[in-house]
Amino acid sequence: MRHAKLTGVTATFLLLAAGAAQAQQGQEVEMNLVTADGIEDAIGTISFEDTDHGLLLTPDLSELPPGVYGFHVHENASCEPGENDSGEMQAAAKAGGHYDPEDAGSHEGPYGDGHLGDLPVLIVNESGEATLPVLAPRLTVEDMQGRSLMIHEGGDNYSDEPKPLGGGGSRMACGAIES
Repeated sequence: MRHAKLTGVTATFLLLAAGAAQAQQGQEVEMNLVTADGIEDAIGTISFEDTDHGLLLTPDLSELPPGVYGFHVHENASCEPGENDSGEMQAAAKAGGHYDPEDAGSHEGPYGDGHLGDLPVLIVNESGEATLPVLAPRLTVEDMQGRSLMIHEGGDNYSDEPKPLGGGGSRMACGAIES
C-alpha cells in the first residue's frame, strides 16, 4: 500500500514537472487578419519560446501576400479596432503602441537600444506562407504576457527616419497573448 501511495505521489510530481517544463518552453498565439471593422479570419499561429539567445518566434502563417512585413510586440493583449488620434477607426488600435516598458521612445530594431517591441521583419514567401523563425534577443516569454503580436503592411527599416516606427504601414494581422 505504501508503495502505491509513493508511486502516485511520484506520478503526480512527474506530471507537474512536465507541465512546468512545457510552460517554460513557450506558447502559441493565433493570428488573425484585422481591419477597422474588427477581427477577421485566422491566418495561422506564431509560437514563441525562450532560448539561450533570446525569444525565438516561429510563424506558421498562410494566405498572406508575398513580401517583407514589419513585425512588433504591442503593449496590450487586444486586437480590437479603436479610434486613432484623428477620430477614425483603426485596425487593432486597442493593442496600443509598440511595447516600450523603459520609455526608450525610439525605434532601433531588435538588436538596438530602442523599445523592446521591435522584432525582426516577417518574410512571406511566394506561396503566401511565413514559416521562417526570427530571434528577439532582448525578450523572453514572460515579456510577452498581456501583449499582442502585430504584422504591419510594408517593411521595417528599424529607424524613426525618414518615417517614425520603421516606416511600416497599417496593422494587417494581430494575435492577443493573454496573461
